[in-house]
Amino acid sequence: MANSEKHIYRVLFHNQGQIYDVYVRGIFNSDVFGFVEMEDFVFRNESQVVIDPAEDKLRQEFEGVRSVLVPLHSIVRIDEVEKEGTPKITDGTGTNIAPFPVPMPTKPKS
Repeated sequence: MANSEKHIYRVLFHNQGQIYDVYVRGIFNSDVFGFVEMEDFVFRNESQVVIDPAEDKLRQEFEGVRSVLVPLHSIVRIDEVEKEGTPKITDGTGTNIAPFPVPMPTKPKS
């Protein structure tokens, strides 16, 4: 068993006003400054009788994706877990979770 298969990480991050809760086997510092790279998304067995619509939406969104680069300031939390849970997308409004403040670029004075 490869080292990456032993670990499963639960990652919460902001994406367009929503909070994504996903499970991945690999998470790394990206070669692109300020980004975290996630790969090998983990989803439950597709042969289940009941399919969770939120999980199915995430499965479709990340189908065929090798890796994802997420801006570091969008990451809310990373947990190493024993087994995967149910990935989901929740509305980011009205929660206690806020993106890390990023300074707004200013126009250089001439």
